[in-house]
Amino acid sequence: MKNIFYLLMIISWVSCCKKPPTLPGTNSQTEIDSNNINISILIDLSDRIDPATNPNPTMQYFQRDTEYIKAIEKGFLNHIKSKKIITYDDQMQVFFNPEPSDPKMNEFTKELKVSFNKDTPKSYFDSVEKKYSELPLNIYQSAIKDGKYIGSDIWEFFKNKVNDYCIKKDKRNILFILTDGYMYHENTRFSEGSKTSYLTTKLIKANNLTASDFKNVIEKNKFGFVKANEDLSLLEVIVLGINPEKGNPFEEAVIKEYWENWFKEMKIRSYQIKSADLPSNLEPVILNAISGK
Repeated sequence: MKNIFYLLMIISWVSCCKKPPTLPGTNSQTEIDSNNINISILIDLSDRIDPATNPNPTMQYFQRDTEYIKAIEKGFLNHIKSKKIITYDDQMQVFFNPEPSDPKMNEFTKELKVSFNKDTPKSYFDSVEKKYSELPLNIYQSAIKDGKYIGSDIWEFFKNKVNDYCIKKDKRNILFILTDGYMYHENTRFSEGSKTSYLTTKLIKANNLTASDFKNVIEKNKFGFVKANEDLSLLEVIVLGINPEKGNPFEEAVIKEYWENWFKEMKIRSYQIKSADLPSNLEPVILNAISGK
C-alpha cells in the first residue's frame, strides 16, 4: 500500500513539473502576462503597394493592408473591452523604417500611437476607431501619390529598433509586419557567407531555389537571412501579405522558409506567416492571434 502511495506521489510530482507543450511556430516557454498587450504594426511602403506596378483587380494590395490594419485595431479594442477598467495598460502603434520624408506621414504615425490606462474615458474607444478607419488609408494614398516608394528596411528594424520600439517586459508583445515577403533596402544590402540581409526573386533564382527540393538546397548551402538579433523570446510576430512573383511555383514556399528559419534563429516566441489573402479570410486569423486563441 505504501509503495502504491509513493508511486502516485511521484506521478503527481512529475505531472506538475512537466513543461507546457510547445505550440507550432513557438520557440520560447518564457512566461508573459498576456492580460496587457503591446501591439506594433510595421508597414512596408515599397512599390508592392503601387496599383500600377502590382495591380490586383479583385482588391488592390494597399486596400488589403488597410483592412488588415482595421482588423488589428478591432482585435486590440476587443481585448481591452474584455478587461476590467482598472487593469487597462495596453498600447498600439504604427512604424515605418526608414521614416518617410513627408512630415504628414510622421504626423499620421503619431496619431496612430494609442494607449489605454485606468483613467482612459469611454469616448477614447470611438476616437481610436475613427483614427484607424481613416489614417491608414491616408498613409497609403500619400505614398502612392508621392511615387518614390522608399521601401522598408525590415532587417535593420530587427537589428536596431525592435527591442526599443516593440518590446515591453511587462506586456505581451505582438508585431504585425505588412509586406510581400521580399526583403531589400539599398542601405542594408550585404552578405555573410551564403546568408544575406535581403531576399529578391533574382536571388531565389540565383540560388537555384526553383524546384521541389528547395529545402534541401537551403539546408545544404546554408542559405537564409543573416541573423539580426540574438534573443526575441518576448516577441510574437505575424507577417501578413506574402505575395510571390509569378513564374516559380515554389517561390512562396521559399519566402516563408527564409522567414521561418530567421525567426527561429532569433528565438521569436511565436510566429505566423500569411499570404496576401482577402481581408475577410484573414480577419479571424488576426483576431485569434491577438486574443491568444
